[in-house]
Amino acid sequence: MAERLREAKSIEQEIAELRRELLEHDYRYYVLNQPIIADVEYDAMMRRLRELEAQRPDLVTPDSPTQRVSGQPAEGFEEYFHKRPMLSLDNSYSIADLRQWAERCEKLAGGRKFDYVAELKIDGLSISLIYENGLLVRGVTRGDGVRGEVVTQNVRTIRSVPLRIGEGRGSRGEKKGKQASLFDDEAISRQPKEIEVRGEVYLPKEVFEEINRERTEQSLPTFANPRNAAAGTMRQLDARIVAERRLDIFCYQLLFDGEAAFSTHYEALEWMKHAGFKVNPHSRLCATIDEVIAFCDQWAEGRDELNYEIDGVVVKVNQVAVQEKLGATAKSPRWAIAYKFPARQASTRLLEVIYQVGRTGAVTPVAVLEPVQLAGTTVARASLHNADEIERLGVMKGDWVFIEKSGEIIPQVVKVIPERRTGEETAIQFPTHCPVCQTSLVKPEGEAVTRCPNPDCPAKLKAWLLHFAARRAMRIEGLGEALVDQLISPRVKRDKKGKPVKDEHGQPVILPPLVRDVADLYHLAERRDELIALERMGEKSADNLLAQIEASKQAGLARLIYALGIRHVGERTAQILADHYTSLERLAAATSEELAAIYEIGEVVAAAIVDWFKQPRNRSLLKRLAEAGVSLEVERGGRQQVARVFEGKQFVLTGTLPNMKREEAKAFIEERGGRVTGSVSKKTDYVVAGQEAGSKLLRAQELGIQIIDEAQLLALGGSRS
Repeated sequence: MAERLREAKSIEQEIAELRRELLEHDYRYYVLNQPIIADVEYDAMMRRLRELEAQRPDLVTPDSPTQRVSGQPAEGFEEYFHKRPMLSLDNSYSIADLRQWAERCEKLAGGRKFDYVAELKIDGLSISLIYENGLLVRGVTRGDGVRGEVVTQNVRTIRSVPLRIGEGRGSRGEKKGKQASLFDDEAISRQPKEIEVRGEVYLPKEVFEEINRERTEQSLPTFANPRNAAAGTMRQLDARIVAERRLDIFCYQLLFDGEAAFSTHYEALEWMKHAGFKVNPHSRLCATIDEVIAFCDQWAEGRDELNYEIDGVVVKVNQVAVQEKLGATAKSPRWAIAYKFPARQASTRLLEVIYQVGRTGAVTPVAVLEPVQLAGTTVARASLHNADEIERLGVMKGDWVFIEKSGEIIPQVVKVIPERRTGEETAIQFPTHCPVCQTSLVKPEGEAVTRCPNPDCPAKLKAWLLHFAARRAMRIEGLGEALVDQLISPRVKRDKKGKPVKDEHGQPVILPPLVRDVADLYHLAERRDELIALERMGEKSADNLLAQIEASKQAGLARLIYALGIRHVGERTAQILADHYTSLERLAAATSEELAAIYEIGEVVAAAIVDWFKQPRNRSLLKRLAEAGVSLEVERGGRQQVARVFEGKQFVLTGTLPNMKREEAKAFIEERGGRVTGSVSKKTDYVVAGQEAGSKLLRAQELGIQIIDEAQLLALGGSRS
C-alpha cells in the first residue's frame, strides 16, 4: 500500500512538472519566439506526459497541454451573448479624418488631458477569451457584436492562447515581485471572478502560403487571402483541422468582470504581456496626434515586412476615464478609430454594366470586369454606386479603369484611364425603367439613389423574402434564392401526370405566384400540394419548410420588426423598439416626436418608421400576419403595461442581487423607461448594488451617486407584475 502511494505521488509530481515545463516552452516558442530546446526534446516531453495521463486519467485537467485538441468533431456552435458588446470601429481613410477625430475627442473631453495608444490593425477575426478563476472556459467569436458563436475547442488549438493565466511563466525571470502574481498589482482593487481578453486571430503569411500550396497539390480550391482562411478555419467543426492550420492571435483588450481593468489602456496591454498573452510588440504610446500620424506613416510603408497582414492602425484614447466621458454610439466607441491604409489598386477593363434592385427598390449599377487579382482575391465585379457616380467618373463601357477595395473589402471603380481609350468605348445609359418590372424609376429629391417605386416589383419582393427569412430575422431555414424565385413566379398548371393543362385556345394555363408578400408564407400550408410540386421540393422538403415557417411565428417582436424591412431599422434599433413599445400596435401608434426622443433612434429613423406604418399596404400586411398567428407582442406572461417612472434615469448594476438575475433587473428598469449602462459616471442616477459589488460601488461612492439595493429598486419602480 505504502509503495503504491509513493508511486502515485511520484506520477502526480512528474505530471505537474512536465505540464509546467511544456507550458513554459509553449510560451517561449509561440509568444516570445525564443525557443530554448529542440523540437525533438519537446516532442519527447509531450509523449511522456500523454503516457502518464493515460495511466492516471483522473489527473487530466482542462489546462493540460495535451488537451488543446478535442478528440471528436463538434455538432455545431452555440450562440453566446457578450456581456459587453464587441463594438466595431469607425474608419478613417485620410490623415485629415484622423485629425478631425482627435479634435472631436478633445472637444468632447471637456478639457481633460489624455494621450493615445496606436496599435497595428491585424487583418483577422475578433475573438473573446473568457477565463474564470484563471482557467480558460470559453472562446467566442465577435459575431454581430452582441452575440457570437462559442468556438472554445478551436480556440484551445491556438498555442499562443494560455489555457490558464500565468501558467508556464515561472522560469522566465521577468517581472518578479508585484507583477509575478495575477492579482497583486495595486491598480486592481478586487480579484475578478471573470477575466475577458479580446484579440484578433490571424493566419501568418508563411502558413497561408503553405496551406494554399498543399490545397493546389490536392486539387482543392485555394483560399483567397489569410483573413478568409482564418475565418473559415475558426468555423471548422473539427478542432483537429483547426490545429493543423496553425492560427495565431494578438490580444488587445482586457476586462475584469466586464469592466476596464486599469485606468489606462496601455497598462492593460502591459498586464496582458506579463500575464502570458501575446500582445503585438509594435503598439506605441503617443503623447500627440502628430506622433500617431508618424506611426501610421511608418507602417503604411513597412507593412510588407511583417509576417501577417495588417490593413491599418487602431488609435485609442489611453485614459479610461476619458473613454467613458466620450462614450459610444450604437455601433462604435467615440474614443477609438481605425485608420485604414490607402487601398491597393489594380487596373482592368470594364466590359458591361448590370443593374441590381434591392428590397428598398434601390437600383445599383455594377461593373462587370475582366477578372483581375486585387489584395489577394480575384475581382470580376465592382460597384459603381449610382448614376451620379457614373457621371462623376466619366466612365464608359470598354474603358480601362482603376479599381480598389473600399476599406479593403468592397471592390469599386475609382478612376478611368482615358489615355488607354481606343475610340470604341460606348456611353453608359442609366436605365429609366426598372430592369426587372419595367416600372418608371424615381430619384427622390436630395437622394443620390434611384429607386423602383413599384411595391410589387419581383426583385424587391425576392430581396424582402430573403431578408425576412434570414437567421437574424425570422429564421426560416431552407428559404433560399432558388426556392424564392419559384414562389414569386407565375407557374404553368399541370395535371396529376405532370403535363401542362391547356385552356380552350390551346395555351398553357398560368397560375399566379404562390407568394406575393411575406404574409403569404404563412398560408403555404394550405397549398401544400402546390408546394410539393415545385422543382426539387418533394414531401419531406415541403414539410420541413412548413415546420420552419410555423416555428417562426414565435420568433419574437424584435426579430419581426427587423424582418419587416423598415428603412434604417437594423437589429439594434428593432430591439430598442421592441423593448420600448412591447407590441407592434403601440409602435404603429407612435409619433415621430415620441420616437425621436428615444435614446439611439433620432429623427431620420423616426420619420422612416412613421412613414412605414402610414402605408395602407403595410397595415394590411400586419393584420394578415396577426390573423395567421404571428406573434406581434413581446411575451410578458400577461403583464400589463407599467408606468415609465424611470424615464430619463441611468442605472448601473453591480454585484449579485438576492432574487433577480441581472437580465431581469435590466428588463425591470427598461420597462419603466430607464437605461442601464455598463460603467459609473457623473451621468449615473442610481447604482443598484448586490452582494460582492466591486469597483463600480467604490466609484459610485467617490462620485456621491445614490446607491440602492434590490428592495429599493422594486419600491421605486413599483412591484413587479
